[in-house]
Amino acid sequence: MTGSVAALPVLGQGLFWQQLSQGARFRTFRRLITEADLVAFISCTGMLESIFIDPEFEGRAIAGRPIPAALTYTLIEGFQLQSICQGTGLALLEVSMKAHRPVQVCDTISAIVTIESIRPTSRGGRAVVTSFVEVYNQDETLVLSYWVSRLIAGQPLLPSPSIWAADEASP
Repeated sequence: MTGSVAALPVLGQGLFWQQLSQGARFRTFRRLITEADLVAFISCTGMLESIFIDPEFEGRAIAGRPIPAALTYTLIEGFQLQSICQGTGLALLEVSMKAHRPVQVCDTISAIVTIESIRPTSRGGRAVVTSFVEVYNQDETLVLSYWVSRLIAGQPLLPSPSIWAADEASP
């Protein structure tokens, strides 16, 4: 890339820790969970439990086509990594999760993310950011919640150009 192109702001860039504030809240997009999602996830992870692979399993405690809570978690994490953490997330440090209700194939999930704390590290340019994530289904029922701590990058020393600034080199 030429110097002028490399200097352009990147669409989809995540937020630096200085751009976050304690108490800030975000919502994710919504996502329908399909049978293909379930099959791909349990096949990839080896979670081949009867409740996930056999819809007629007699020993089931949950009716319908439940999905692993881990799948719900990873789909919501995917939304966050594609947005708030893209290019700024440095490490996942800790997760504490609670499943409140079963999530089923054909449910639609989304989440509310609340920034709970921001702690700059002794090594400059980064901070530990702790968030509380609440995952809801299409009926606005809380199905999963979790605390997550991540190491998030700080802003570069040289300011990036405004995303709205016109490129002077453009015709």
